[in-house]
Amino acid sequence: MTTGIEQYQELIEQLKPVVKEPAFNQILSQVAANIPRPKRFLIKMELKRQAKPCQRRIDLRGSVDGDCHAYEHEGLTHYLDDIAQEMFERQVRCFGGYTIGVYEAVCNTENNFRVMHNKEKTETDILAGDSDSQANLPLETRYLAPVINFSGVRQRREERMNFVVSVELFTELKESVHATSIDISVSGLKIKAPKRYMFKPGERLTVHFRGLELDYGLNRGEGVHYLLTDIDRSREEQRLSLKRLYDQEQKAFDEFLEKFIQGNKRRYKVNMDNTIDAIVAKGYEQYYIPHFTSLPVYISQQEDQLQPQYLLFNDCNREIYQYWLDENNALRLGYLFSRQRLQKLLKLPPGQREMTLFVFSHVTQGRCYFYSASSDELDAHPELKGAFLAYGSRKLSWRVFKLQLSDMHPEQCHIPLSLPDAVSEMVRRQNQPPSPRLQSKLKNLRYIALVTDISSEWATQAYQKRKLHKALLAKLQVFCHPRNHAPVPIIPFRFKYQELRRETRFLLRTPVNLMHEDMKLNGVSEDFSAGGLRIELQNQFPLEVGAQLEISLPKLQKLTQKHHLSDIVYQVVHVSADRNIVHLMLGDSSHELHAKEFFQELIKNNRRSLKPVHEQQDMAGIGEALRNIYAANPLNVAIFIRKDGVQLLPDSIAHVPSEHSLKPLLAYRGDEQHLNLYALYAARIESRNFIEQTLKNMRTHNVPAAFELFIAFNPTLGNIQQAIQVKLVQQFNNDAQRREFISLAMGKGRFYALKLFLTKTGRPDISLLHSELTYVGGYAVHKAKLLEEQLWNVAAVVDMQDVTAEMMYRYGFNKHHIEANYQGSERKMRKDNE
Repeated sequence: MTTGIEQYQELIEQLKPVVKEPAFNQILSQVAANIPRPKRFLIKMELKRQAKPCQRRIDLRGSVDGDCHAYEHEGLTHYLDDIAQEMFERQVRCFGGYTIGVYEAVCNTENNFRVMHNKEKTETDILAGDSDSQANLPLETRYLAPVINFSGVRQRREERMNFVVSVELFTELKESVHATSIDISVSGLKIKAPKRYMFKPGERLTVHFRGLELDYGLNRGEGVHYLLTDIDRSREEQRLSLKRLYDQEQKAFDEFLEKFIQGNKRRYKVNMDNTIDAIVAKGYEQYYIPHFTSLPVYISQQEDQLQPQYLLFNDCNREIYQYWLDENNALRLGYLFSRQRLQKLLKLPPGQREMTLFVFSHVTQGRCYFYSASSDELDAHPELKGAFLAYGSRKLSWRVFKLQLSDMHPEQCHIPLSLPDAVSEMVRRQNQPPSPRLQSKLKNLRYIALVTDISSEWATQAYQKRKLHKALLAKLQVFCHPRNHAPVPIIPFRFKYQELRRETRFLLRTPVNLMHEDMKLNGVSEDFSAGGLRIELQNQFPLEVGAQLEISLPKLQKLTQKHHLSDIVYQVVHVSADRNIVHLMLGDSSHELHAKEFFQELIKNNRRSLKPVHEQQDMAGIGEALRNIYAANPLNVAIFIRKDGVQLLPDSIAHVPSEHSLKPLLAYRGDEQHLNLYALYAARIESRNFIEQTLKNMRTHNVPAAFELFIAFNPTLGNIQQAIQVKLVQQFNNDAQRREFISLAMGKGRFYALKLFLTKTGRPDISLLHSELTYVGGYAVHKAKLLEEQLWNVAAVVDMQDVTAEMMYRYGFNKHHIEANYQGSERKMRKDNE
């Protein structure tokens, strides 16, 4: 890179997608207006240099910490590892082809031995005080993340045009105020007025468009009536949002305004703030939903009867759903939702509607019996509490679940585009509400019950240390769910995104031979896709996730001479709990491409006879409707991590309501628009942040990695390192140290325990945002490309929740201690604010 512009690397990355655009110089002048002109010229020359075509082959064998494979692009064969291949594809998409910038980026990935050496040297220099990088920013602001509201964007009924013109307002008291418009539509107006005037929402205003009267000869005596709906006083001036009142007929003005906007919207630019916000919200939400680890169950209410009706699952929460299947594959999850438990949750204040449930199953005479008890139910049977926890935790089926309850509204099932219907016929169709038949299926839904598996090896070990009194085991029958009273059936649905490296799977039973070095196994396929297999084995599978196997398909080989279906390399991506079912992903070498082509042809030629793997979906759109409802009422906290060079930094965080238990921790040294994620970056493993350490070796198809954090939070302290102290559960030597940490945290402020599920993201599903991105691109192509690039930079998502109650219960604290921990910190914060 050209010397002297290293500090502008982030800006250069943002401008890569638009370097070949005709309006590049104008875009550079806008986004780099505050950069000195000589530096701006160097940035321009650097981007032009990186955009030049390149014909050099890249061979990273022996240069990176990873296995390299042949990768062909436009006639050139490169040897790249997985990280380099992902970088190559991303940069090619930025530049529109293979360029010098692509070559340099691929040769400087984070796992390159040369880059790692330089990074270690840089970190040493930082510790010695020789760097002014981000590491030297104040800790109070280093980990602030902007807030994204998944459901905060609303559809506009019509287009707004950015337009500045002089207006005169008349209040209800006939007071005159001179102001300036910001944007305008047929039925709305936003204006900028001096701050010295006092307005209030709900006030009626009469607006005279003085600038338009002069330029276009409008009737000077005719004012337009508006209702003041919102006031933003956060700036030096105040910005007023006005809604048109049609209490008088002004046909000539309406016709003029409509023609004026249609004729000038290219000149003055349509206001796209709402659409841009919608693209960001939807883009981040579609990263989160496929990766969230909790299982939402939708509760209906008819009169005073509450009962679970639907559930929504994905690939990350599917195991909770499968756990509750009995020996006949009948779903027994309804056992968790007894009337007493739901009523107890409803009596709690919003933000505190949660309980911890302890569960295990017992198989006798081929029949599966489920046992469950909440912490309160165990406290109500003190003589059985120890026996239940000690016995249950010794069983392989032992689970600890967190159950949360939230209000919801059936109307939340529909999220229209942010665009008005008039933009196009396609937009109008996409904005259509769900069918009456679908809405009738959802009309009685009132609550979401969120089930999360918060089990961990440390929790299990802690419960196993309780003394087991075998004489009490027979009395545990009080916690058993009787087989002769089946729970209310819950209908499962799945929402699938189109481009998240998932494929439709089809049922297929055919013999499979597996080889790994000297090991040979035989099995039968259960289902397949073009890029994967699921195999049932006769014996237990002895290898772990990540192992590579050579697969032969003898029966299928007889169907083709064109393709070779022996010694195909697959990678293990999942092994079932009983180790008899193995999920495999196809490799990407030329030999494996033969197998992929065969499966693609098999699917194409047998589409009618092949049966897709059954995902119960009795009505089109219901999975998406349930997804929309949960997105409007998330109970866990979604956090997004972006890749910035070799660093993994906080990108953004989903909206956290004020009543959420984690809001005080996240709001420390933050504000309404930015929350502080310092707690996630304070804990370190081997001198590195645990997020970075985990993502280094994680693939996009891996199951989420789980972590438990112990946090001592004292908001009265000014220094963030003193106010927030964090340790991972494995960093304690024993349970006594964990209990001591909790006690000390309670004594000085508040103890928090967090459960984090960390997942690496795949590619964004741009097709879901096509209409809105196309609209933005029609007026500002550079903005559309920058938005797309922003989504591509998201590297990981964190699903975070508060497990303080279970953690304290685990280490011997009672209900009164748990309540005191919450109330004590609240008193300290109120006292500090007085």
